[in-house]
Amino acid sequence: MLPEILPRPAPISSAEYRSRRETLMARLPPKAAVLVPGACLATRSRDSDYPFRQNSDFYYLTGCVEPEALLVLLPGRTEGESVVFCQDRDPTMEAWNGLRLGAEGAVATHGVDQAFENAERDDCLPGLFEGRELLYLPLDDTSALELAEETFQQALARQRRGGLGVQGFIDVAPFIHEQRLIKSDAELALMRHAAAISARAHQRVMQGARPGLFEYHLQAELEHEFVWQGGSGPAYSTIVGGGANACVLHYIENSAPLNDGDLVLIDAGAEFDLYAGDITRTFPVNGRFSDAQRALYQVVLKAQENAVAAVRPGATLVDIHAGVVRDLTEGLVALGLLQGDIQACIDEQHYRRFYLHSTSHWLGLDVHDVGMTRLDPETPRPLAPGMVLTVEPGLYIPADEDIPLELRGIGIRIEDDVLVTAESHEVLTAGVPKQLADIEALMAKKQPV
Repeated sequence: MLPEILPRPAPISSAEYRSRRETLMARLPPKAAVLVPGACLATRSRDSDYPFRQNSDFYYLTGCVEPEALLVLLPGRTEGESVVFCQDRDPTMEAWNGLRLGAEGAVATHGVDQAFENAERDDCLPGLFEGRELLYLPLDDTSALELAEETFQQALARQRRGGLGVQGFIDVAPFIHEQRLIKSDAELALMRHAAAISARAHQRVMQGARPGLFEYHLQAELEHEFVWQGGSGPAYSTIVGGGANACVLHYIENSAPLNDGDLVLIDAGAEFDLYAGDITRTFPVNGRFSDAQRALYQVVLKAQENAVAAVRPGATLVDIHAGVVRDLTEGLVALGLLQGDIQACIDEQHYRRFYLHSTSHWLGLDVHDVGMTRLDPETPRPLAPGMVLTVEPGLYIPADEDIPLELRGIGIRIEDDVLVTAESHEVLTAGVPKQLADIEALMAKKQPV
């Protein structure tokens, strides 16, 4: 029997994309322009390309998924404030690679005011920037900088003839990223769906795991569910780390056997309409935690549950992380992995031998999503409704001689996606178990892989 198919949420409307562009333009000074390139195809080898994935900022402002596109925003322009350049209609290329939007299709599909094909770009851009003094563009984008340099040289030429042109460049990324930090209702519907797909995939591998499989078998099960439910695949490189491989934070080889008595750590999430899910669970390959694994797991679980409970408007990522550090340090002292006063272990960062990373990151169109975590170097940003973050404490015990034998080489991380609501929070990934008894009960209901 084929797996159930979850109902798909509605896509984001062209009206919302237009509203995003208008919000951005409203923040700019008079006589400004914005230039945001889309992504281009990348060659994998010879004539084979990597799967295309649109630039997140360009997508946020347009919803367009075609490669080699360009968005220009011109506040106050009578003929239209939003202009898109897109791939040329080309019957031969379309026969090989599928239909292209073309200028008319870009206007009809994405609600921009005007569109041109890329063949017209070099002729059109100088006129669009006539009278614009500041050009906002992503300064870390090579193609954007190349276009900006051409624009600047054209402006110098006009100045020599007594005209006006672009006088300077400003990074547009912080303005877009500030908008992206607060998710709309339509975005949250997509993120809930990405989380639901990710949760189903994690449940599926818990029920299918057993000694004798390889890490890549579980990766295949995860990514099958992602695509089966209409996602584009994993939102990031899937991590399946059995045994001591779980202590490698970004382990992606996924090539080792899964051994009886070991834990396996899986960090994997689906991407749906470019929005990311991100879940980590750690469970026993054979379905039963040993006493030592259980004790260490409980330390991480307590820290994770307390951190999730702390997510609310006004809290900060700094405070949430500090609570996790205290909980983990208390647990490490109780297990004999650290010695001495708990506060001294925190102040002297002894816990960092076992806990190397932060507790949270933003989540959205990128798995490590954009947005400043501080208002200034001294002021952490307070959480606000509509923000989505991960909560993911972990402990990674090296196989060193001073470590008790039963704890050597154990890595445990527990991660959920959490939405900040008006008064508290919502765990988007609650569909996959993390309590010890619930994991063991689910794994007892074995399903073949």
